[in-house]
Amino acid sequence: MPIDAAKALAAEPRSGEIRWERRDVQLYHLGIGAGRSATDPDELRYTLESRLHVLPSFATVAGAGSPGVISGLSMPGVDVDLAKVLHGGQSLTVHRPLPVEGTATATGRIAAVYDKGKAAVLVMRTEVADDDGPLWTNDAQIFVRGEGGWGGDRGPSTRQNPPAGEPDRTVERPVREDQALLYRLSGDYNPLHADPEFAKLAGFDRPILHGLCTYGMTLKAVVDTLLGGDVSRVRSYTTRFAGVVYPGETLRIRMWRGASEIRVAVGAVERDDAPVLADTIVEHS
Repeated sequence: MPIDAAKALAAEPRSGEIRWERRDVQLYHLGIGAGRSATDPDELRYTLESRLHVLPSFATVAGAGSPGVISGLSMPGVDVDLAKVLHGGQSLTVHRPLPVEGTATATGRIAAVYDKGKAAVLVMRTEVADDDGPLWTNDAQIFVRGEGGWGGDRGPSTRQNPPAGEPDRTVERPVREDQALLYRLSGDYNPLHADPEFAKLAGFDRPILHGLCTYGMTLKAVVDTLLGGDVSRVRSYTTRFAGVVYPGETLRIRMWRGASEIRVAVGAVERDDAPVLADTIVEHS
């Protein structure tokens, strides 16, 4: 069996140093659509080094290493075909605001392996800390088609009841035709997002946008719209990737405000609001 759950869970964590600079933060922000318009003072916080703050979702690419969905596939006990892999979901816990440049230690391990019947789900956990203590914890849920059915733990359900009532805010964000090509420069070179032939092998008509790009675009919209542009207010951010986005489409982002959390749903406008992100929660101060 390509996935040996016991071996994957028993494997020693992998640790390594990561570094990032202001340029990396700026490139990531541009990759998720920041800088439109280029002279907007609110956008300059994402693009101009003298005013720079860091959107917490930068944690998914900090250090320009392989994101969890890729690094998890190289762990002991895991040997699968990349064309069968999809990013099922992402959870981020922010322990303190991300610095605009830094050096830290990232420690990754397989935290869980679930048997969903027709698929397996790996949870790749990455914990990052610097000399001052913990910075963030990332959980990437890696969905591997055709690798379930061994009788293992199905794991918890991530499905939630949809938010009640009309959203408090709805915004639309266009995805550029070259968005995936720009975003991949932050470290995720999976050919699914750039190579038409590989995309066809994976069952798609053309390359699709990185789920983590949609993830970043959505958090930016929430911060800018309901959190006063203050990135330091984000405490955690969780989503389930419910569908794909194609470059050139438009995201419709609906937000429901709570006392300490914001519920979010994202759809693709051009495909009758086909779900893209679901079960999405931003916890905040």
